[in-house]
Amino acid sequence: MGRNTQTYLVGGVSAIGGFLFGYDTGVISSILEMDYWKAYFHDPGSVGVGVIVSLLTAGCFVGSLCAGWIADRFSRKRAIMSACVVFCLGAAIQCGARNRAMLIVGRFVAGLGVGVLSMSVPVFQSEIAPPHIRGRLVSLQQWAITWGILVAFWIDYGCHFIKSDASWRIPIGIQIVPAVILFVSMFFMPYSPRWLVDNGQVDEARVVLARLRSGGNLDASEVVEELHEIREAVRIDRETAVRSYADLLRVPIRRRVILGVLIQALQQLTGINVSMYFATSIFKQSGLNGDNAPLLAQGVNGVVNMLATIPAILWVDRWGRRKTLMLGSLGCGITYFIQAVATGATQHKTYDEDGSLNLNIPHGPSYLIIVMMYLFVASFAVSWGPIGWIYPSEIFPMRIRSKANSITTAANWLFNFVIGLVSPILIKKITWGLDLIFAVIMFFSIAIIYFFYPETKNRSLEDMEVIFSGSIWANKDRQRITEYDNANQGHADAKMAKE
Repeated sequence: MGRNTQTYLVGGVSAIGGFLFGYDTGVISSILEMDYWKAYFHDPGSVGVGVIVSLLTAGCFVGSLCAGWIADRFSRKRAIMSACVVFCLGAAIQCGARNRAMLIVGRFVAGLGVGVLSMSVPVFQSEIAPPHIRGRLVSLQQWAITWGILVAFWIDYGCHFIKSDASWRIPIGIQIVPAVILFVSMFFMPYSPRWLVDNGQVDEARVVLARLRSGGNLDASEVVEELHEIREAVRIDRETAVRSYADLLRVPIRRRVILGVLIQALQQLTGINVSMYFATSIFKQSGLNGDNAPLLAQGVNGVVNMLATIPAILWVDRWGRRKTLMLGSLGCGITYFIQAVATGATQHKTYDEDGSLNLNIPHGPSYLIIVMMYLFVASFAVSWGPIGWIYPSEIFPMRIRSKANSITTAANWLFNFVIGLVSPILIKKITWGLDLIFAVIMFFSIAIIYFFYPETKNRSLEDMEVIFSGSIWANKDRQRITEYDNANQGHADAKMAKE
């Protein structure tokens, strides 16, 4: 870590916001299969389950839309802190739910907090990070999500042995603890230096940059140079300031907004949250019987998700965004296709008295499907998981970064909401057909990334104006970017020669 220790510390603390979303995703997955939960809420059918699951993401959608204004007006730091308070309220309502309506309201309120966090945290992380570690730092958000899912899976597994309603109330209530930790910790974290400059607090921004870059040395060359770049970028941004959300649809910003919305939508169209929300029931359908086996398999799923994110954290700034996304799409598509073929060729549908679907897949194909699910999760975790958050957080100018990211993050939650709502129905109705749909989407996404998404690794946030000022065909614009890099290198060499 060295000189970036403070930056990693600040980025890591703020990433606890991702843990909150991950935990809530993981906790509901196994709770849906708990007998005491089913009995208390009168065994909701596939439609009822879809509503309960997706209302969190509906709240996230609304929260992310509000987050842009909150983060610009009150700062990224205060936006994160206020989101913690809202999340705690939602979690408390869920924990004490007396009926299904109260549970749904609690999930929606918690979603408001998660929505604000999901926009504010990546923006905050990208604005405090130097270019060469920005991808790694924002990846901590996704890694924290995977840790939240993992911890929730295993807490659910331990609590399902409790023979009372506490089996599901305890896992839901525990999520208040990390929210409180994040809230208290943010008191000791700095404000975004770019937000400070944008709000006329240049001296405070210099102090923050010195803390993050040079151990407190206000006169360090990297501090002076970065502060100058930020001030110049803010000056230029103000000359073309976006004053309303409608302005985001105007050239030249429109291209970046479309790319940001599309990458967030595609992250959800990988189908990752089908695996996270409904994996326990999918494992049951695939032939894992008994009370413990599906929950254990889900716990392993969380471990795979967490471990596979580590390579992306370490090397995404070396691999680049484009190549990593395309390889991830290929891996996800292949695993989905194999799952679809194995399920479609061997399933024999039967239904229990309560309407539960059994596919009666033989042991060999059943194990193949489970392995493919794990490989799919690994392919996602090393690619679309972190980069789906990294890319939108780094491509927008300062003056519109919060507004634009609120739109791109809202797109993520909108697709998450729709998928969470319809997936339990589709899993029951078309089974392997859903895998085939996701496989086609993944193969198609390879072409989308290749043709339209410029590479952004190791670029300063102020460099993005040049990167996105050329052709919309990213594959044809690489020569112009190379010439720009060569010219910059020439200027840098000449400056060093004079010194």
